[in-house]
Amino acid sequence: MRLLIAALLVAITFSAAAQQGTETVRALTVTVGANHAPPYRIVQGGESSGLYVEIFKEITDRLGWKTHYREVPFRRVLNLLQKGEVDVMLGARETPEREAYMTFVAPAFPADRRLFLYFDEANRIERYSDLYGKTIGVLEGSTYFRRFDNDEQLRKESGPRYENLMLMMEKERVDVVVVPELIGIYTLGKLGMPVKVSPFFMPGERSWIAVANTSPVLEYSDDIRAALKLIEAEGIYEDLVLKYMDQYAQ
Repeated sequence: MRLLIAALLVAITFSAAAQQGTETVRALTVTVGANHAPPYRIVQGGESSGLYVEIFKEITDRLGWKTHYREVPFRRVLNLLQKGEVDVMLGARETPEREAYMTFVAPAFPADRRLFLYFDEANRIERYSDLYGKTIGVLEGSTYFRRFDNDEQLRKESGPRYENLMLMMEKERVDVVVVPELIGIYTLGKLGMPVKVSPFFMPGERSWIAVANTSPVLEYSDDIRAALKLIEAEGIYEDLVLKYMDQYAQ
């Protein structure tokens, strides 16, 4: 009983301290630039949901912020951040080029494997070297892993959405599509295509909440990180990740 009471006191103290830490946070309306990429970012018809959106909502709820989502293709999100026309991007990967106009505030989103999808057995990827000579479908403006991103010997064809890339592969305009795991599973389920998954894959890295260097949101980077730690401590973060893994990684 004593242990239970002590644990409850610690939880109450931690929660109170976290709330006190946000008392000085100015009420903001945060504009998020987001491409429609289910199940991470589902942004259509003025409605927004998805794993990244729900995690960010838990953070902004604790900070007393409102959010507005502006749905544009991935490359356009990067351009809007450069121009200071949006405040935040959800799910950015850290690169030296992007650091010129955005700050990587918190690695808020879980790592996701990079899969190589194919139709024809001749395009099955068993090792990295199998990619040479193939036409590889990639999302415009996206990054995957360092060697792949910087390899000038690879032949890459870009598309604005992963759905477009799958259709391009069906029409034999590309041989292989590289895709984050949950997005690939979601897209294939929606399109109903008999696509196969290569045995070769690359481990993912956690992706970030990134803030435009010109945005007033940047002033509250420590508060964003504190709110993220709070939802992790409360078990909310894990619950959200498991919710989407259970739903799509069947």
